[in-house]
Amino acid sequence: MLSKLLPLISLAVAASAAVVTTVVPPALKGLPNSSANTLSLDGTNTDTDSIVNTAAIVDQKAGANDDTPPNQPVPPTVVTAVDGQLTAAGTANATTRRDLIFERGPAPHRPVKRTVAGFEQVFAGTGTGPNDRDASIEGTAYLTYTVVPNATYNIDACLNFCVGVDGCVFANLYYEFNNELLDFVFNEQSNLKCAIYGDIHSAAEKLNFGGQQLEAPPAGLTFIQQSSGFAADSLVDPADPEGYELVFGPTNGANNAPGYMGFAFLDKYDVDACAQQCNTRGADPNGGACQYFNIWRAVVNGNPTTYTCSMYFLVADESTAVNTGQGDLAVTFSRGYKRKNFIFDGGFEGFLNCDDFCFASSYADWVGTSAPGGVLDATFFFFETFAHSGHGSALLGSANGTDNLPGTITPSGPLATVAGKTYEISFFQQSSFAGSSLESDAFFQVLWNGQIVQTVNVGFTDWKFFSFQVTAQGNDVFAISGGKAPAWSFIDDINIFEI
Repeated sequence: MLSKLLPLISLAVAASAAVVTTVVPPALKGLPNSSANTLSLDGTNTDTDSIVNTAAIVDQKAGANDDTPPNQPVPPTVVTAVDGQLTAAGTANATTRRDLIFERGPAPHRPVKRTVAGFEQVFAGTGTGPNDRDASIEGTAYLTYTVVPNATYNIDACLNFCVGVDGCVFANLYYEFNNELLDFVFNEQSNLKCAIYGDIHSAAEKLNFGGQQLEAPPAGLTFIQQSSGFAADSLVDPADPEGYELVFGPTNGANNAPGYMGFAFLDKYDVDACAQQCNTRGADPNGGACQYFNIWRAVVNGNPTTYTCSMYFLVADESTAVNTGQGDLAVTFSRGYKRKNFIFDGGFEGFLNCDDFCFASSYADWVGTSAPGGVLDATFFFFETFAHSGHGSALLGSANGTDNLPGTITPSGPLATVAGKTYEISFFQQSSFAGSSLESDAFFQVLWNGQIVQTVNVGFTDWKFFSFQVTAQGNDVFAISGGKAPAWSFIDDINIFEI
């Protein structure tokens, strides 16, 4: 195609000296005045050391050890750390919602004694004799608690409560003595507590021994007896978050991949909360919006400690899930999820008409349209020098400098969007090819179903990230228009995500 256009290009350049003077146009393989902020992956791999160091200091352990009445709703997920900085929830024993759903791996030395269908005993209590003392669990992913009738050690009532709470996979049943609220204030008037969790815990996490003066003397201090633990033995995978699809997992390896944007610790293994972190993460100025997250559980010295949500502007896969842990920290239940992209070939890498330099006004995935009377006002290039990443890019404005009319690029078919949903359009734009003076009139428009979402007068601009929000009608039509040669605009790395 290029060989057929070259005679026309030569004439066009000669005839349009008033439009293009000192610049060799893109169609003639001219070189950009500037190519700053092309994608660079140097130094963008996962910062594993920061994650491990933060896991060593975060405190997410909690239990039913305060004066909260029983049967409270499970609170929402909270963030306990962001990029190495602890939040308030990560520095104290915050009681928050924890609804982990995962396939549990084998726990060492776990008894397999059956209690009720679907649960097994993890550890037993130490007895109910006058001098027997025990402790309740202080662990991650605490959900809520109830009290059950204490005429007997009512295991079934506790486990039935767990079954009825979304995400419950573990119950800690124990007696708590000398607690005035349990004995006299709360309606149930039972001291047999059933605390439930969204993660599996062991006897090593029996850390709450009581020791509080909750009743007036001569009543003694609170103490715990017969603290037993029960774990679900048949767990389900979490459903994919809306707008995402599973890439891999669960495995015992976290991603060590390029395009890393940072991490957050969650107080539970919550794929929806991690997806929300990715959706709201500020764009990387060089790489763009978050497109992928890796969620995994950190186990330190054998105990669940936190739930890591690492975010990336590039989609990773299981081939880079090679970080199994460091020192006393082990990676467990690692899953990767990528955002569903409603644009196909937004990087124009599907244009493969050559192996060095070529261009066309359309190909299978995209269509370029010139203004009436215009020539090559919207084109697609295979040339790494023109691209933000890879080798493909789109150009708005007459590729050979014939005219100063705008062009329009649009996908070859409507998008598979859903009416009423909100979507974010994002891409990188560059208008620095012809230099600061000639590019001063550079502009582009984002179009949604033929309507202008926004007109942006960019002028001379190196590669820069832009994003816009739209509401879908369903099967929507997206386009970008612009260009005013020699004020050319290159477009690359287009994404459309549901938010």
